[in-house]
Amino acid sequence: MLFNKVSFALTALLSSTVVMMSGCATSLSSTASNTQQQAQNALLVYGGHILTMQGMQPSYVDAMIIQDGKIRYTGPLSEAEKLAPQAKRLNLNNKTVIPGIIDAHSHLNSVGMQQTVANLYPPPDGKVVSIATLIQEMKAWAKQKPTFVQATSGWIIGNGYDDAQLQEKAHPTATDLDQISTTQPVLILHQSGHLASVNHKVLELLGINEKSSNPSGGVIRRVVGTNIPNGVLEESVVIEAMLQAFKTVPPEMMQQMALTAVQTYMKNGYTTVQEGRADRGTSELWRSLANQNKLAIDVVSYPDISSEQAYMLEKGVSKNYVNHFRIGGVKISLDGSPQGKTAWLTEPYVVPPEGKDKNYRGYPAFPEQKTVQHMIDLAFRQHWPILAHANGDAAIDQYLNVIANAQKKYDASQRRDVIIHAQTMREDQLDRAKQLHLIPSFFSLHTYYWGDWHVAQTLGEKRAEHISPTGSALRKGMIFTEHHDAPVIPPKSMMVLDATVNRTTRTGKVLGEAQKVSPYIALKTMTDWAAYQYFEEDIKGTLSTGKYGDFVILSDNPITIDPSKIKDIKVLATYKQGQLVYQR
Repeated sequence: MLFNKVSFALTALLSSTVVMMSGCATSLSSTASNTQQQAQNALLVYGGHILTMQGMQPSYVDAMIIQDGKIRYTGPLSEAEKLAPQAKRLNLNNKTVIPGIIDAHSHLNSVGMQQTVANLYPPPDGKVVSIATLIQEMKAWAKQKPTFVQATSGWIIGNGYDDAQLQEKAHPTATDLDQISTTQPVLILHQSGHLASVNHKVLELLGINEKSSNPSGGVIRRVVGTNIPNGVLEESVVIEAMLQAFKTVPPEMMQQMALTAVQTYMKNGYTTVQEGRADRGTSELWRSLANQNKLAIDVVSYPDISSEQAYMLEKGVSKNYVNHFRIGGVKISLDGSPQGKTAWLTEPYVVPPEGKDKNYRGYPAFPEQKTVQHMIDLAFRQHWPILAHANGDAAIDQYLNVIANAQKKYDASQRRDVIIHAQTMREDQLDRAKQLHLIPSFFSLHTYYWGDWHVAQTLGEKRAEHISPTGSALRKGMIFTEHHDAPVIPPKSMMVLDATVNRTTRTGKVLGEAQKVSPYIALKTMTDWAAYQYFEEDIKGTLSTGKYGDFVILSDNPITIDPSKIKDIKVLATYKQGQLVYQR
């Protein structure tokens, strides 16, 4: 989502000089004698349900030995006790262990921003249900966070409002936000990350007035029947506002927000996380934190190929982590969001945005296919893995076309390019994606958060039931992953799992029975298959000998619990390479 661009604003002025470091993987030995020699500093995990995630059916082991960050043994407890008699023992007390959860797509740095500014999410993640409650939350936050307001030179900022969940079913306008302040700039980000609303002070600071035209890749919404801006901004205009809002925030505050985000992911069982569309400043922020040994889990950055080509040509990609950081590839965004009605569709929205006609289909980020082709070709020539944000089926068509053209010109045998979100992916597009060896990363949480909205407002029932078509992808034999796109939705791993299995809307309606998958397959998308997406299946994704000792202890077994209870499962502890990084 646009939060990948929002992170630009958070680090646009942050720069650091970082010395590149190199490292090599620890060599492994599969012999029992070597395991015995090293067992004195080993961790023996036992006494619960250790779900390995190997294969297409659930399999368990009695015990697991982790030493020097790697899994050295899985199997019967009696044998483990012989191999590691001096090991530190971790009794699970009948709880469940799964591999460390791998974040297939999100915007790590922006999660720190989201947790710092005013929380405008609707329930269950916040309290905002109307414009009046939104205004109350913003005023209260401004009083509680004077230091941050001062750091932004007076900006009052909130994140997460959703017009679909507000009683008014409308975006707050500049006039609404003037109730918070007329002398200080006020900015609130839509939950999708693709829109924002601002007060008249911000419009003044940005130089936006009735004579202003829409910039490339963005829209300034107007008072109906006039050319007067109403305070609602879309896509690229949001970035300009965010750049203004965060331009005076000091680097130390940026670093603290980043580390707050990492802690949030660890609380939810994540051991590998993604910076889903970075600029140079964001990537170097993470590299700096890594070189200070401040990262407890793995961070993979994907710089924006449209704006950071020089940076990528300088740094390139790496398969190896240095102090838990690496650059994994590049990101390109081809359209907006369906819930914000900016995703690019082939068929019209059910209810177009205010001021748009009945044929409105959203719009592309890059109207000229040759522009996209040039960037994709560059990624192929440089061997950069690609993550492509494509929500609408028109945007997916564009991506499929440019990938097909690139594959005719360049070697694609070692590529695993990804379609991020793939929300409205049609059956024929799934077939073509499989032929092109593309990996869809679905956003099934939309079924809960915006399922009812999609039926009534954006897609209509038929298209909405096919949103995030995991069932179809499984039947076609495709590998796919699942994500939460935080901070669009908080990084709640069990909510991701729940939505992928149950596809239940806020009102309790099942949206797309045919697209449900089993809890085990849903877990595969967050562990084993997510590791494959990252080219890390040799070191992560399953609990098997030789892989990292990344694992999570859960309060209940997702495979055997009543599926309706999955969302209530608690993450009790998170271990990264055998080290405890979070405990509930």
